[in-house]
Amino acid sequence: MSFTLNALEILALIFVLSIGLLVIMAGLFFWVDKIQTGDAIRRNYPVIGRFRGLFTKLGEFFRQYFFAMDREEMPFNRAQRDWVTHATTGKSNTIAFGSTRNLGMAGTPIFVPAAFPPLDDQFAVTAPMEIGPHATTPYMARSIFNISGMSYGAISRPAVEALSRGAAQAGIWMNTGEGGLSPFHLIGGCDIVYQIGTAKYGVRTRDGALDDEKLREVAANPDVRMFELKLAQGAKPGKGGILPLQKITPEIAAIRGIPENQDSVSPNRHHEVNDFAELLDFVDHIRRVTGKPVGFKTVVGSSDAWAPMFEMINERGSESAPDFITIDGGEGGTGAAPMPLMDLVGMPIREALPRMVDLRDRYELKERIRIIAAGKLVNPGDVAWAICAGADFVTSARGFMFSLGCIQALKCNRNTCPTGITTHDPRLQAGLVVQDKYKKVANYAQQVINEVETIAHSVGVGEPRLMRRRHVRIVQPDGSSIPFNQIRPSYNAPTSL
Repeated sequence: MSFTLNALEILALIFVLSIGLLVIMAGLFFWVDKIQTGDAIRRNYPVIGRFRGLFTKLGEFFRQYFFAMDREEMPFNRAQRDWVTHATTGKSNTIAFGSTRNLGMAGTPIFVPAAFPPLDDQFAVTAPMEIGPHATTPYMARSIFNISGMSYGAISRPAVEALSRGAAQAGIWMNTGEGGLSPFHLIGGCDIVYQIGTAKYGVRTRDGALDDEKLREVAANPDVRMFELKLAQGAKPGKGGILPLQKITPEIAAIRGIPENQDSVSPNRHHEVNDFAELLDFVDHIRRVTGKPVGFKTVVGSSDAWAPMFEMINERGSESAPDFITIDGGEGGTGAAPMPLMDLVGMPIREALPRMVDLRDRYELKERIRIIAAGKLVNPGDVAWAICAGADFVTSARGFMFSLGCIQALKCNRNTCPTGITTHDPRLQAGLVVQDKYKKVANYAQQVINEVETIAHSVGVGEPRLMRRRHVRIVQPDGSSIPFNQIRPSYNAPTSL
């Protein structure tokens, strides 16, 4: 006897089986939720309580793509990210129908247009600037805007390679971050700033001390132009770098000189540096060993705390000074960091930068020590403000991550970055095509530089480093604006200028 079902009966059977499966799964989840002890919501509201976690995760997605206005998101809003995206195309980055920025918000910089700006043929390209006149091999830095420290390990192999190739095409430098020098940093032939973190990755002995022989080997590479001693970074001032175990490959471990089977955690500071005298000694030691300019990177809590160092430099002689100081804002960065440090420790760059510039100038070291500004400076207005405040150079990490295709998924501290930038999962890395991305890196850098030069032209000077604090006004809480040089007068300029 044959038994057949028609289409309607088959659909009915599938429906009954599906309902039965759902009932079984609901019962299973109900039982699991009732006996688990880690989540009170799921224990008190079995099955239904699971939706809270799901909706919490989805909320981040919906806010980013549907609900948040263009200027609302943190740490970078859609308008900032879109500007970078458009800049990477190398095409016109103009907008229409007026600004969407709230120009009445306190802290907003407003640049002061000149009544009679220079004509187009009076507009000069920014000249190279020397760093490290007392080094055996000083560095003539070509660009005001450069790539900040992102280590191989924190970011992926294709990301490092794209940045290297893009930096070479744009004529800017690339900072290695504290993870050592990889072949992928060198593949583009760009200028390299080698960062020495507190763990001395790449130039360390087995016990973590500085290895002078390894340091000489790195310095022998002509692409390595300077060395940066990292004292602190904005994401976690007072705490060392953190590279989770899941992001440590055998290759990364070999380059850093660390074990493969544990998290890579740097000391919170250099063991060799206990005071300013030892800091200056350590900088001088690295400069003598390498023959290259040497500076340091730090986060400022109080500019007054740094005055003794500048006094000591003048006592010892200007040749004892660091060749540059990189000021990082306390706004946080790309890497893994505890929330209290990322949120609450360190001055924002908007306050720290002018304070340290003024301190340097007060001790008459303007021509000796270059100031590099870092920390959430991704658009031309950010860079132009920093130059007005007194920075000689500006570096960005997250801006260049956006140029690589970062979507601000906030997964930098995991190995699951969907764009392939901060992951070592080969499947995810395949989405980052170096031949495409390096051009976008170069276009972004060149667009920032071009538009900063446009701002300089607008305020009436021939090139960006001629901009001063009088060329920008800062919006106050009542909506009015005050010249920046009245809020924080430059040490070398009267407030009336």
